[in-house]
Amino acid sequence: MAKEDYYELLGVTRNASDDEIKKSFRCLAMKYHPDRNRDNPKTEEQFKKIKEAYDVLSDPKKRSAYDQFGHAGVDPSMGAAGGFGFGGENFSDIFSDVFGDIFGGGGSRRRSRAQRGADLRYNLEITLEEAVAGTETKIRVPTLVVCEQCGGTGAKKGSAPITCPTCQGHGAIRMQQGFFAVQQTCPTCHGTGQQIKDPCRACHGQGRIQETKTLSVKIPAGVDTGDRIRLAGEGEAGETGGQPGDLYVQITVKEHPIFTRDGPNLYCEVPISFPTACLGGDMEVPTLDGKVVLKIPPETQTGRLFRLRGKGVKPVRGGLAGDLLCRVRIETPVHLNKEQLELIKKLDESLSGGGSHHSPQAHGWLDGVKQFFDKLGL
Repeated sequence: MAKEDYYELLGVTRNASDDEIKKSFRCLAMKYHPDRNRDNPKTEEQFKKIKEAYDVLSDPKKRSAYDQFGHAGVDPSMGAAGGFGFGGENFSDIFSDVFGDIFGGGGSRRRSRAQRGADLRYNLEITLEEAVAGTETKIRVPTLVVCEQCGGTGAKKGSAPITCPTCQGHGAIRMQQGFFAVQQTCPTCHGTGQQIKDPCRACHGQGRIQETKTLSVKIPAGVDTGDRIRLAGEGEAGETGGQPGDLYVQITVKEHPIFTRDGPNLYCEVPISFPTACLGGDMEVPTLDGKVVLKIPPETQTGRLFRLRGKGVKPVRGGLAGDLLCRVRIETPVHLNKEQLELIKKLDESLSGGGSHHSPQAHGWLDGVKQFFDKLGL
């Protein structure tokens, strides 16, 4: 006898929402529950039908299968034995379009043994001078390379892999119960469809061995911390003849004792003496190209920046070179003798007589402090 339509049993349309299905089921369950209809045994059968309908339609996967295939889609007893009139056709051939995205293709497809090798990363630390000018250096990288004895097949020289006896070369095994089937990678050959009975002694059947390669790396001028250089094909060798991966050299620039880098610009601090700050003078300052003379004007204040154009870094991706910015820092004299202390005192007395004329910043700051305290009533 044909089963009743689940949507009709619950009294809802085929595009009903989950909330509508749940609401309808609750009303019908209250109406036909056996505990509320002890004198009518027929209601128990109707309650079972309603419960069965709700169990299917409240489950998104079951509802989708029911909408597509009817009762056969949710009843194992009506599975691939001919319930759809397909006769002896192969399950995977019929539904390969449905399950292909999930299982990675039809049941007879297998994963290619040739797999691309993994990419590698090498952290390279260089000096600021090397980063600015560019350089070439050698690195040693431990990696997997193709086994020379077996040529990457993994099989002993003179032999070859055989067809996997577990999956018969398909690379996958399938288990079916009624309508539904589950396909998984073959645990014996791991999806390759082949098995190595006589493995290579050098690589133990892996087709690759561990080695340390020495490579020459060209560092372009202008690189900075965080940049990376790609060496195509210098990563791990691929499995069973697959393409090798790439090697990425990650650049880190060491801290410099004099310069600090910010993009294309360089910064440095230049200590000057108190007399030089007052009277002015010439200072030799270093650059990455050599020494230059920096002219310090009279009455220079600490923290002032002097820009030397074009003495910075030329970006690796092109463009004009940055600047070198020198920040002067007035150094307070130390270890003064008695005579020097007396001279400082006399200078202080002379400067104090000028009021704010000689120290405008200090007097401006003191005036601001006084106004702040006046507002507080102090």
